[in-house]
Amino acid sequence: MLNATKSFEIMDPLIANNSKILLVDDEQDILEMLAYNLEKEGFTIYLSNNGKSAVIKALEVKPHLIIMDIMMPEMDGVETCKRIKNIDELKHVMVAFLTARSEEYSEIACLEAGADDFIKKPVRPRLFIARVNALLRRYYLLNEIEISPKLIYGDLEINISTYQIFKNQKEIYLTKKEFDLIYLLMSNPRKVFLRNEIFNRVWGEDIMVGERTIDVHISKLREKLGKDYIDTIKKVGYRFQIQ
Repeated sequence: MLNATKSFEIMDPLIANNSKILLVDDEQDILEMLAYNLEKEGFTIYLSNNGKSAVIKALEVKPHLIIMDIMMPEMDGVETCKRIKNIDELKHVMVAFLTARSEEYSEIACLEAGADDFIKKPVRPRLFIARVNALLRRYYLLNEIEISPKLIYGDLEINISTYQIFKNQKEIYLTKKEFDLIYLLMSNPRKVFLRNEIFNRVWGEDIMVGERTIDVHISKLREKLGKDYIDTIKKVGYRFQIQ
């Protein structure tokens, strides 16, 4: 028997699937590391390696959040932030600075330029993702924007607000746990969810479930949705397969 310890949370996957993030840094390894961790969570990521190109890219893609270094060639982060905040189309974009510097005057200059937050280097991935989600929750709240409750991949559409799932626009009827399970997998199709993680996030707090419970629910989902949507990673877990 497994004891699940954490209730299923829906907000962060919805934020990720509705949000675009522009990363700006002249160090390629930092860009790649940040992009990797954000893409794992389902965010749409764009990259730039200097301030001038960041302004052009921001106008092109209209990100919800920009995360940039302070010290960059051609145009530093402070000046880049000022220019972005002075563009009507971009004035509501959240801006967070990556910094290894601790001098008070650096943070004051960034705040005066319009910065919303600071993320210290070296970046710790779990804390980094939590800060990103917090910034984006603020963005949607301040701009009174509703987060879409839908995830759509190929011929499958899931609506978390109505607890409905459709295949080729035809509703498929699922139990509550079947719905929570497929939503979890669809919330991040790039990720392999470990069995214990699935139990913890779907079955909730202090619920005792059998070892075979997850296998039975996966089998039922394959019967109802089709066998090709969920991959089994032997002795590891499961992953949603984009068609």
